[in-house]
Amino acid sequence: MIQKSPFPIAEDLMQNLPKELGVKSLAFCTIRQIVQLVNRLQELSGASFIRTEMGVPGLDAPPVGVLAEIAALKDGVASVYPPIEGRGELKNELSRFAKLFLDVEISPNSCVPTVGSMQSSFVTFMVANRRDKKKDTTLFIDPGFPVHKRQIAVQGMKYESFDIYDYRGDKLREKLESYLKKGNISTFLYSNPNNPAWICFTDKELKIIGELANQYEVIVMEDLAYFGMDFRHNYGMPGKPPYQPTVARYTDNYVLLFSSSKIFSYAGQRIGSLLISDALFNKSFPDLGAVFNSDQFGTAILQDALYSTTAGTAHSAQVGLTALLKAVNDGDFDFRSYVREYGERAGIMKKHFLDNGFALVYHKDEEHDVADGFYFTISYPGMTGEELLGQLLRFGISAITLDTTGSSRKEGLRICVSNTALDRMDELGHRLQQFSAVNPPGERTI
Repeated sequence: MIQKSPFPIAEDLMQNLPKELGVKSLAFCTIRQIVQLVNRLQELSGASFIRTEMGVPGLDAPPVGVLAEIAALKDGVASVYPPIEGRGELKNELSRFAKLFLDVEISPNSCVPTVGSMQSSFVTFMVANRRDKKKDTTLFIDPGFPVHKRQIAVQGMKYESFDIYDYRGDKLREKLESYLKKGNISTFLYSNPNNPAWICFTDKELKIIGELANQYEVIVMEDLAYFGMDFRHNYGMPGKPPYQPTVARYTDNYVLLFSSSKIFSYAGQRIGSLLISDALFNKSFPDLGAVFNSDQFGTAILQDALYSTTAGTAHSAQVGLTALLKAVNDGDFDFRSYVREYGERAGIMKKHFLDNGFALVYHKDEEHDVADGFYFTISYPGMTGEELLGQLLRFGISAITLDTTGSSRKEGLRICVSNTALDRMDELGHRLQQFSAVNPPGERTI
């Protein structure tokens, strides 16, 4: 039944619909559950929501990759199994990219195409957390991408976590060591820039992580899904500083998780890669031999973990990513300018929220303001994240709570900017004005 006036959406609908969909708590909804809920709310209310709950690309994929894939398919690659280790030309371009944009030397042999960054993390957990029987636990530097913890759970592994909020800068060393001293930590995982908080680790913090990884023989899994998207700096000039910050400058115990989904809007092709330090790729760990056919880290990744999951990633997607990387490496395509609009959207959206009584939850990188980028986090006086999400949904604005990300900030929501085009910014501002008019800060009246 269509409501004559869509906002605020009727309270009884907001109370009953989650129950019908099996949602027990908005605080701990998965992203896909929120998507389902919002889709249904749109159908029943007739309202077009401002969708900020899911981190999907909001820009078209560059033609250079798409056309290369089409040509490859016409050339017959669909009938041929791809090599598990990846196509040679893609491995070469990944190696070039690491040197040109990270200033890190990684040989093509240690650059491994995967079925998206999700597979990259899954197979790394599979091998890295079995290389030493005494070290069986991943330490998540949160907040982070919730599915990484699901990957640990479905593999029957262990994890610990802490929220970085109160441990920036020099405080990070003592906090990390409080876990490392127990002797069970095998891997660290964090994203940089961070999903959901959009904090960016400073070089001081990355150096601390790298030094401790060396001291305690921990493998650092650095998720670079939003590569170069700290728009306070221009990390998009091939072979010229500044370079994307990375722990790879401070340790050889690293695995970089590289994704094409955001910087190239190539999410639908499920193509990413592992960038493993040469030292780690070639290193042997006797305990791996109990599970895998080889005790060498890189071989176990390729011939056991990748082979037993997908046996490689699609030829055509590899060709598309090769074309994109070559264009970037050659200086023919400026990926930073291509995704720069996300920062512009974030700046406008943040202002609308702040002007209407909201606050930023994660707002500083040590002494500097957090950048405008793909995500930001908000709170509203007097409301928990769950309460705030319930009320914003009534005004046609979706999000996810920080509860699901490992954050200790139970008052917060994550806002993704990718699906809110510039032509809907005024609409967002109007809805937030409506929200704050009936929800004065510190009060809950609906």
